[in-house]
Amino acid sequence: MQTPNWTWLTTAVAAAAMTAALSAPALAETAAHSHDAAAPHKLALNQGRKWATDDTLRAGMGRIRGLVEPQLGAAHAGKLTPTQYRELATQVETEVGGIVANCKLEPKADAMLHLVIADIGQGVDAMAGKDAKLRPAPGLVKVAQAVIQYGSHFDDPGFKPIRNIH
Repeated sequence: MQTPNWTWLTTAVAAAAMTAALSAPALAETAAHSHDAAAPHKLALNQGRKWATDDTLRAGMGRIRGLVEPQLGAAHAGKLTPTQYRELATQVETEVGGIVANCKLEPKADAMLHLVIADIGQGVDAMAGKDAKLRPAPGLVKVAQAVIQYGSHFDDPGFKPIRNIH
């Protein structure tokens, strides 16, 4: 027995509606999380103090630091392959995604964090070969510099600065 076309169409419409309903909260969160119009253009302290953080941010930035720092020497020596840079870029991008998805900072701190994340994103794009203007090694350095900026501007008592960045 063949299924009537209207049944197939109803099923397709229901599936599309469910997909839209399930993705709507994620899209709304992304839109609500955007600070493009009001984003500051320069990283700054909070009236002379570091910005508050949460566990998710501290853990994610710690993992990014742990991914980046051990690779700097090999990058400077020209020993990392394009594949290794792409893999590292993917790992860093995954950590950034986790930070952004679970962001629980107050709006001003969040806006400052987005400046750090933007720099990380530029470095990741260079490492992944997405930015023709930057080579992978300077992209890795850009990510390391952003991690250092995070440590200078956000209250993370366990943070250890990256050394020997150049």
